[in-house]
Amino acid sequence: MRLEPAILPSPAADAAGDDIVDAIGGGATTGADGYAAELAHQILRTLSLEQKVAMLHQHAPAVPELGLAPFHTGAEAAHGVAWLGPATVFPQPVGMAATWDADLIERLGEATGRELRGKKAEDPSVGLNAWAPVVNPLRHPLWGRNEEGFSEDPHLTAELAGAYCRGLKGRDSHTWLTVPTLKHFLGYNNELDRNVTSSNLSPRVLHEYELPAYRSPIEEGVAGAVMLSYNLVNGRPAHVSDLVQSELRQWHNGKSVTIVTDAGAPGSLFRAEKYFDDGPAAYAAALHAGVDSFTDDGDNPAPSIAYLNEALEKDLISEADIDRAVLRLLTLRARTGEFTPENDPYATIGTDAIGAAAHVRLAREAAAKSVVVLRNDPGTGDASDAGTGLLPLGSDPGTIAVIGTLGSRVLSDWYSGTLQDEVSIANGLARRYGGGTAAGVVAEEGADVVALRSVRTGGYLGGDGTAVLTAQAAVPGETERFIVKDWGKGELTLQSELTGKFVTDTGDGYLHATADRVGGWVVQETFRLDHAADGTAALQHVGTGKWLRIEAGTASAALVPGAGTADRFVLRTLKSGHEAARQAASAARTAVVVVGNDPHLGGRETLDRTTLDLPLAEQELIRIVREANPRTVLVIVSSYPYALGALADTPAIVWTSHGGQELGNGVADVLSGDTEPSGRLPQTWFRRDADLADILDYDIITSRSTYLYSRAEPLFALGHGLTYGEVHYESVALRELRGEGLHGADQVELAVELRNTGARPASELVQVYASAPGHRFDFPRRLLVGHQRVEVPAGGAATARIRVPLHRLATYSVVEERMLVEPGTYQLLVGASAEDLPLAVPFTVTGKAGPGRRSGRWFRAANFDSCHNLALVPETPLTGTAVAPADTTRPGWALYRGWEPAPADGNQVLLDVVSSEPEGAAGLVRIQIPGPADTWNTVGRAEVAPGYSGELVVQLRSGTAFGDGSGAFRLVLEGAVTVSRVQLE
Repeated sequence: MRLEPAILPSPAADAAGDDIVDAIGGGATTGADGYAAELAHQILRTLSLEQKVAMLHQHAPAVPELGLAPFHTGAEAAHGVAWLGPATVFPQPVGMAATWDADLIERLGEATGRELRGKKAEDPSVGLNAWAPVVNPLRHPLWGRNEEGFSEDPHLTAELAGAYCRGLKGRDSHTWLTVPTLKHFLGYNNELDRNVTSSNLSPRVLHEYELPAYRSPIEEGVAGAVMLSYNLVNGRPAHVSDLVQSELRQWHNGKSVTIVTDAGAPGSLFRAEKYFDDGPAAYAAALHAGVDSFTDDGDNPAPSIAYLNEALEKDLISEADIDRAVLRLLTLRARTGEFTPENDPYATIGTDAIGAAAHVRLAREAAAKSVVVLRNDPGTGDASDAGTGLLPLGSDPGTIAVIGTLGSRVLSDWYSGTLQDEVSIANGLARRYGGGTAAGVVAEEGADVVALRSVRTGGYLGGDGTAVLTAQAAVPGETERFIVKDWGKGELTLQSELTGKFVTDTGDGYLHATADRVGGWVVQETFRLDHAADGTAALQHVGTGKWLRIEAGTASAALVPGAGTADRFVLRTLKSGHEAARQAASAARTAVVVVGNDPHLGGRETLDRTTLDLPLAEQELIRIVREANPRTVLVIVSSYPYALGALADTPAIVWTSHGGQELGNGVADVLSGDTEPSGRLPQTWFRRDADLADILDYDIITSRSTYLYSRAEPLFALGHGLTYGEVHYESVALRELRGEGLHGADQVELAVELRNTGARPASELVQVYASAPGHRFDFPRRLLVGHQRVEVPAGGAATARIRVPLHRLATYSVVEERMLVEPGTYQLLVGASAEDLPLAVPFTVTGKAGPGRRSGRWFRAANFDSCHNLALVPETPLTGTAVAPADTTRPGWALYRGWEPAPADGNQVLLDVVSSEPEGAAGLVRIQIPGPADTWNTVGRAEVAPGYSGELVVQLRSGTAFGDGSGAFRLVLEGAVTVSRVQLE
C-alpha cells in the first residue's frame, strides 16, 4: 500500500496508539518494531470506526481507499505449512522436540516460513500470521493433541518452541518472515469437554509450570501473537481470563502481542459455557480481557461485527478499546512488510520455495535426528549378536522383513501439509539395502484380507472406480477383496486391495472405495463390527453412527440410521495377516515390526486417549513376529507414548513420531547406522495407566504427576535415548560464575567428563537436573536445568560444559507472590535421562530465606501450600481467584504453612467470603492446627448464613499458637462457601 497524508487523529486513536507505540519502543523509530507500530498508528488514524470494527474479525475486509488488502489471521504451520496443499512435511512437533536441537528446529521454522511466503506468492490471500507453535507443556500423555506439543518440561518447551518461532520470524532485523502465534493460553491438556472444563491452576503450578513456556518466546521477541484456549482457567473462560492483562501483558514485549481467539470460542462464551447472557456482553468482556481478533462463524464476519456494534451502542466498550486491538493487528501486518513492500527482503520468495530440495534434505535430517533408540539388546537367534546390540543393522544385514501397516505407509495428521514423494520405512530400508528393486527387503502389512457377503442378498461387497459399492458378486473377485486394519477399540478401516483406496462416506449416504487416506475433522473411513452369536457381523459407520444396508434392486451399499434394518455379513478370510506376518518374519534374518497410531484415530484434537496401552491387535502382531524371529526390531511410529507391558523386553525398540515425508529415509539412516542415533524422549513413557493422575487434574504438585513430582518408575524417562557407543559418566566439577551484581554467583558451570568405551562414536545428550531434599517448599523431585550435546569419539573422551543459571532453581513464593530462589543446599544431578543420573554435585545458595506469613495482613486464599477437594473459582466474573469446595457434599481444605509467631491469646481469623449457598443449609468454616500423630485439631469455627457475603470473623480458642512449632493451619470449608482472602489476627 501507499500511505496517504495522515488526517487529524481522533483523541481515542491517539490515546490508544501512544499507549501501545510507547510500550514497544515506537517513540524511537530506529527500532524495527517501533517503526512498525508507528506505521500502524498512522494507518489507524485514517480509519473510520466502522472500518476498525470490521478489522476485529479473523477475516478483515479490504480498505480500497487506503490501499489495504483483505487480511486474515491464521495460517497453520505446526510442522510445515498445512491446509494449503502440497508442502514439505517435517516431523510432528513432539518429534522435533525429540531432537533436543534448537538450531535444527530453528531451521525447520525458517523453512516453514519460507514455504508460507511461497504460498502467498501463489495466492495473495494467504496470511503470514502463522498459528504455531503449540507450547502447552505435555502434562498428560493421554491428551489427544500430544503430537502438537514439544515437551513435558515447560522450559524445554520454551527453548525448542522458541527456536521454531525464531525460524518462522526470520533473520532480517526489520521485517518478519511470518508472525508466529503461541498456542493455547492457558492450562489446556484435555479434549474431553474441552470448552466447558476448568483447569485448576494454583499459583505455584501457574508460575512454575504453565507460564514459562509462553514467557520466554515473548520476552525474546520471537512470538508476535498468542491464541487463547477453549477451556476455563480457575472457573473463568480463558478467553476472558484476567491473566492476559495481569501476566502476559506485563512481560517484556507483552503489550505488543496480538491476542487471537481459537475458532468458535467467542460464541462458546455465551452458548456452551453460558458465562455471559449474550454475544455483545461476551465480546465486550473478551475485548477488555485483551482479545484483538475474533475467530468465529468461519469466514462470515457479520455476527461478530453486529455483537461489537451493539456493545458499542450499550457503552460496554469504547472506541479506544477498539483502537487498541486494531493497532496491534495493524502492527502485526506491518511487521511482515505488508505496508512497505519495497523494503521487504522476503518479497522475492516465490513458489519454488515450496518443497525445495534443501527443505527435503532438512526433512530427512530432522526425521533421522528425531528417532529415539529406546532399547538395544542382542538378538538371541544369531551367534554374531553375542555381546552387541541388535542395532545398527550394518552394511550387510541380510534379508529384512518390514511388517505392519505403518511400515508401508506414511501418515499425516490434522495439521499436516499434503504429503509429496513420501518415503515409508519399508521403502527407506529398500533404498538403503536393495536399491529401487527392493532386493533384500520384504514388506508385509500383517493385516487380513477379507470378502464380505451379505447374508440377505448372497452377494459380496465390492466395486471399482468411484462408483457406489454394491453387494452383487456371486464370488469374490479382485474388486471384492478388502484389507482390514484394526486401529484399536474396535475401530477399523476397509481398504481395497486392488486400488489401495479406503471405503468412505463421501456425503451422499452411500459407501465408495475412493479415499486416499483416513482424515477429515470427522473421519469418514472407519467402521465397527457388531458381531452376533451366529458368526455374522453388521457394519456401523463411525463418523455418522449409521449402519450398512444393501438396497433392494440396485444392491447399493447405503447407510441407514437404525441397526434393526442393517444387513449382516459373513466375513471370509482370503488372506491371514497373522500367518503372512509369521512367514515373512521367519524367512528373514531380521524382522522390523512397525506399530503405532493413525493420527486421526484413537487420540487427536477433540478426542483424548483412554489408555497408554498399544491396541491389542498391534500387541498380537508384535508377539507373532517375536515368536517367529528372535532378531526383532520393534519400531513405534506414534503421536504419543505407549505402555508396552511384557513387550518391553523386545531386543531392540525404536520410537519416532510421524516423521513427515522423509520418515522412511530417516529411520533407515538410524537403523542402518549410517547416522548415529541422537534422539531423546521429550516426555516420560510411564509403565501403566495407574501411574497417571486424572487427565483433568492440573495440580501437578498435589497429584504428584509429570517427571517433576511422580515417584512412579517409568518405562522410559524424560531424556532417555541410546547411542551405538558405550558412554560412561566419569566425573563432574562445579565452578561458580560471579554475576555483575553484589550478591555472588548468579550461575554455575559444570564440567562433565565422559568416556566412550564403545567401537562407535556417540552423540551424547548430557542433562543436568536439580533436586533440593531440604527445601522448605515442595521442590520438584527432579528439575531439568540444563543440557548439552557432546560428540564422544569411539574409544575416546570428551568434556561437556553446561551453565546453569541460578534463577532456574526458583519456586513461586505464595507469601511474596513472586519467583524466589530459596537459600540452602541443592544437588545438581548429571546423566543421560531424568532417571539415569550417576553423578551429583552439591551447591549451596546463600542468603536470607523469604519471609513467612504474618498476622495482621490479608493474603489470597488461593495462595495455599496444599489442598484437598478444593476448587479455584472466580472471585468476580472477570477478576480475581477464590477458593471453594470442589464437591460441596464433602469438606474441602487449604493448608497454609510457614507462619511467623502470632499472638498467643485472642487470635481470630478473618475471611473475605465472596458467596455462600443462596438458600438452604448454612455453610461452615473451621480453622484447624496440627495435632499429634498427623491429626488436626479444630480451634475455631463459624457458620456462614445462606446468601452471606462479606467479612467473617472466626474466633479462635484461647492460647492457639501458629508459630511455635506448628507453623501451619488448615482452612476447612463445608458447603457452597467461597473465600477470596484470609487474615490472621
